[in-house]
Amino acid sequence: MHEQNPAGIGRREVLAGTAGVLAGLTLVGLTPAAAVPAEVTKFAPRAGQNVRVLITGDAGTGTRTQWAVADAAREFHAREPFSLAVGLGDNIYESGPTGPDDIQFATKFEDPNAGLDFPWAMVLGNHDTSAIFPGDGGWLARGNHEVEYHARSARWWMPSRYYSVRVPEQNPVVEFFILDINPLAAYIPPLLDPYWAVDGPYMNEQRAWLDRALAESPAKWKIACTHHPYLSNGPHGDAGNYEGLPIEPLNGVHAKRFFEDHVLGKVSFLLSGHDHTLQVLEPTPETKGTRQLVSGAAAKTTGGHGALTGSSAGPAHPALFDTQDELGFMVMDLSPDAVNLRVVTVDLASGTSTEVFDRRLG
Repeated sequence: MHEQNPAGIGRREVLAGTAGVLAGLTLVGLTPAAAVPAEVTKFAPRAGQNVRVLITGDAGTGTRTQWAVADAAREFHAREPFSLAVGLGDNIYESGPTGPDDIQFATKFEDPNAGLDFPWAMVLGNHDTSAIFPGDGGWLARGNHEVEYHARSARWWMPSRYYSVRVPEQNPVVEFFILDINPLAAYIPPLLDPYWAVDGPYMNEQRAWLDRALAESPAKWKIACTHHPYLSNGPHGDAGNYEGLPIEPLNGVHAKRFFEDHVLGKVSFLLSGHDHTLQVLEPTPETKGTRQLVSGAAAKTTGGHGALTGSSAGPAHPALFDTQDELGFMVMDLSPDAVNLRVVTVDLASGTSTEVFDRRLG
């Protein structure tokens, strides 16, 4: 792993992009071929063939709930060090940053995560790209501020809006594919800008990149990371039925097609946030064997089953573990031979954390 540029945690295309950025290339698109180079020394993952990943999402509130979960992660890291973290979007509540120098990067990321000194591979969420109301996803270019922040933070890894992470860089055990499907799931669809359209240049380039990157990956384990889930027992619901809406494209029908055409059956795991829950769902014929995990409870909770069940009677999708009203995070241990997942919940009143799930999943 190189520490001086984003190629150390991304793909080879980043190298070609660095010269273009330095020459004044605009930040439109922010694909792997136009990645932002780091201006600081970046933290590197722990070396070795055993990779421990902190999986967290929807954290960026700066509130005591975020701090409580981060405190629990710090305690875990002191006992069992993490190699890296994956942040599954909604990194800066409620509406995203106003620029790469926004103080919110300090109050809602750097300060709460002090001492968690390893790479944080960050995903863009709908709150990170807000326009008119928080979470509408209507100002997609706003996400570029989070990419620009990659140049300034030792922890924050987002060299482009979508990219991949190989750990280790040579002979990788795992490759994470960090994806941006906000153009397909925004509550204010990008109807007036063809660049961000469903079949516009940005999404078509991302589709082509992902297909190629998955085919070329030498990693034992391939894991896709998005903010919006394909399946969820939480109130946001499944792609194609987000919020229980029958209206296309607000129901995420284009996100559903993206998952089915480019992700499912090609990765072992799909990691998502969006719903403020902790869910370990079972693979199904619909997911073509890919297991959906939802980890979006790093600062907020849902408080009950919602859109899919219409009641609190129970989850709609079979789950090994599912909690809708507890804060927490997930820990994934990967080796060339196995994947083990733990779920850690955090009690806000006492600050205590508890491992409530521990299972080999691969």
